[in-house]
Amino acid sequence: MYVNGNGFRGIERITGVSHNTQIDWVKQAAKELPSIPENYDIPEVAEIDELHTYVNKKKNKKWLWTVVNHFKPGIITWVLGDRSAETFKPMWDIIKCFLYVTDGWPVYPMFIEYIDHIVSKTYMTRVECEIGRLRHYRAGLKRKTLCYSKSEEMLRLSIKLLLHYLRYNSVPVPI
Repeated sequence: MYVNGNGFRGIERITGVSHNTQIDWVKQAAKELPSIPENYDIPEVAEIDELHTYVNKKKNKKWLWTVVNHFKPGIITWVLGDRSAETFKPMWDIIKCFLYVTDGWPVYPMFIEYIDHIVSKTYMTRVECEIGRLRHYRAGLKRKTLCYSKSEEMLRLSIKLLLHYLRYNSVPVPI
């Protein structure tokens, strides 16, 4: 129910399971998951984009950076932080390909060679679709929402669990 967009208190009203128990379960299940899918092909063309959300209050903005293969569904890797080069660098170290498509944020040219870089929203349909899926499943990622995570740790774990669910269509059950 959680990865399909229901909140902890809503699940508690339906199932009678305490929201604290659910939070512990999400933490336990997500900590076991890898941040990067185990089996992914290095794409020929990667699309990179970012979306913002909030942690605890509207003044605490966080950016979720995502990388997708232009020709296949699913997010290859992601990172959560600010909109700086320091946040982008760990993701850059993971993903190497021949051609990158971005929206032209000034951080990208620091890493991507001019000849390997296409700046165009027109060719970013795959990454925009994946971001739309994330927004669909996580209330805190929707635009103009009053829902947001109370901690950065819980946001990271929720994203990790959701991406696993979207990729493998299953949720790990902690023992």
